[in-house]
Amino acid sequence: MNFKEIIINNPTLLLISEISQNNNIESYVVGGFVRDLILKRPSKDIDIVCIGEGMGIKLAEELAETKKENAFKSIFKNFGTAQVKLDEWEVEFVGARKESYESHSRKPFIENGSLQEDQNRRDFTINAMAISLQKNDLGNLLDPFNGIEDIKKKIIRTPLDPEITFSDDPLRMMRANRFASQLGFDIYPDTFDAIIKMKDRINIVSMERVTDELNKIILSAKPSYGFKLLYFCGLLDIIFPEFVALQGAEFVEGKGHKDNFYHTLQVLDNVSEVSDDLWLRWAAVLHDIAKPATKRFDKRVGWTFHGHEELGSKMTPNIFRRMKLPMNEKMRFVQKLVKLHLRPIALVKDVVTDSAMRRLLVDAGEDLEALMKLCNADITSKNYEKVKRHLKNFEKVQVRLAEVEERDKLRNFQPVITGELIMEVFSIKPGKEVGILKEKIREAILEGEIKNEMEEGMKYLIKIGCEMGLKIKE
Repeated sequence: MNFKEIIINNPTLLLISEISQNNNIESYVVGGFVRDLILKRPSKDIDIVCIGEGMGIKLAEELAETKKENAFKSIFKNFGTAQVKLDEWEVEFVGARKESYESHSRKPFIENGSLQEDQNRRDFTINAMAISLQKNDLGNLLDPFNGIEDIKKKIIRTPLDPEITFSDDPLRMMRANRFASQLGFDIYPDTFDAIIKMKDRINIVSMERVTDELNKIILSAKPSYGFKLLYFCGLLDIIFPEFVALQGAEFVEGKGHKDNFYHTLQVLDNVSEVSDDLWLRWAAVLHDIAKPATKRFDKRVGWTFHGHEELGSKMTPNIFRRMKLPMNEKMRFVQKLVKLHLRPIALVKDVVTDSAMRRLLVDAGEDLEALMKLCNADITSKNYEKVKRHLKNFEKVQVRLAEVEERDKLRNFQPVITGELIMEVFSIKPGKEVGILKEKIREAILEGEIKNEMEEGMKYLIKIGCEMGLKIKE
């Protein structure tokens, strides 16, 4: 790969190089941008290392001043770093440094260092490469740990002793699994063994940082691979024990159940093929999370997991809270899908009432498409013909749901007869009667007894109100 040509053809990199030369600043492109160039992965984040105290900030300021019409800079003097947003690029500047750690913290003591010392502190060989921006060797690749060979071999490996690397900054253990999952790489045996040995060090890392890496695994093309790596190195048991509890299949009297750990990973992969939505993928992760707690053996039918969808829905907020995931509409979306994930599949019968269809449409509301994606993904089996048959039956459910929705217009359902209207018609105050009447009207609409229209609704309201002994307002 001709890195010199790449720099010359990239106006931002070329400008940084020219400003470096004009100010006698020794600078290099480092890290993920170099890796992604070699992998031909798109990237808009550029990391620049400068040699000498304060040189990173100085170069950032010079760049922002040169392009002040369309550059936005942020200076972080306490950390010796700066960021410049220029056109579609985000450029991070930092001085070359060396680091040392104490055992109780992953926050390093930082000193000015050489380029070699800066490369030594990098997490993995594939992130430790640098490209020179100096005029005399523009585009020269500095690769002291054979990162380019590890890219060719698809290997994640630490530059230095992996046990020291992971002890110093345990988050790197999560990052190793994340990069392997994102890139489809293997973790080098010595590096993986070190993760197994040092896994308990992850407890000194904040949950926010751990979950950020887990989310990136969930968003990878085949997230099951990252989960399996986390499981086999022992990290998953520490950060997500509820998921590990899904593992294993039990047999009694010759009757067994599927391994819900691997089933869930298959569902997650299936969802990932049709959606990049992180929260739909989280719904796949959690849809069977309560199966261990609800598992029972019945001699007549075998293994059951009655109520796992309800319990799973109740477990969702606690899992989100512990993992520092957002406690907002994102959590409620996941909770809703976990609760409803069996409902569409239950409609795969020869005789299903329109009422059952209406109730699902109303309960799912605007999240129906996401729910159906999850339910499609949940149809798994080693028997291909069985899967094919179930998917075909499920297509019929989707068609019928669409027909009922088209006819009854129940998406985002709200009865036209409101509580305020009930109180006005019967001249009553808020109370038990209003709630009873609202529920009766809702049920009548869902059962198909009346249409969700004002005329039919008012006639029905007056009828049932009078039956309850209420009098119409004069």
